[in-house]
Amino acid sequence: MKIETAGLIVELNPKGDLLLSRVEPYKYVGEKPADIVIDVSEQYYLDRQKENPHLSFAECEYLWSAARFYELLARFSGVMLHSSCVEYNGKAYLFSAPSGTGKSTHTHLWLKYIPGTRIINDDKPALRVIDSTVFAFGTPWSGKTDESIPTGVPVGGIAFLSRGENKIERVGGATVLKDFMDQTVRPSSRELMVPMLDVVDKILTDVPVYRLSCDMSKDAVLTALNGMKA
Repeated sequence: MKIETAGLIVELNPKGDLLLSRVEPYKYVGEKPADIVIDVSEQYYLDRQKENPHLSFAECEYLWSAARFYELLARFSGVMLHSSCVEYNGKAYLFSAPSGTGKSTHTHLWLKYIPGTRIINDDKPALRVIDSTVFAFGTPWSGKTDESIPTGVPVGGIAFLSRGENKIERVGGATVLKDFMDQTVRPSSRELMVPMLDVVDKILTDVPVYRLSCDMSKDAVLTALNGMKA
């Protein structure tokens, strides 16, 4: 099976119902060759399930196929950022934080209070540098909520979120490098790690980045929106 995501043709062979359902909106019907082949064996997923007995085979396939895709994305000036990504006025805004901090809650408040907002990917958007512009893409791998759409939008800003009083500050890319690296897939090989670090550097140089402290209110959304638009 081939799908089209992040501007690339991806070949994979899903077995479990979870991955099969998630790739459906991304199916590609055409003659283009695959840019990325997710050649993970069924036995590999079974081995991961043995190591993680609380997960089903379908969940293991979903999780580790995602890891392989995001690793290989480095060959195409791409990287994943664990974040919730919204589109507003033709720009993508990403909110990244460790699980449980409230990034999805925050972006769903955008949907509630900011007309015209939509979620591109609620958990694992792909970022790619294409012709010197950084784009955010929906992918089939979107965490538990399955909120993702097959589109790509130029990135307007990235905020690293924490809980607290509502305030936002633009910061230098170097100050959030560790935050970014803590919320991505790190390739296991040097061959992929080097280009991945290059694209992270490009993103943090070219895209406005922020630290956002917020609660779960309408004012939090307006603080983020007004700070990132400015």
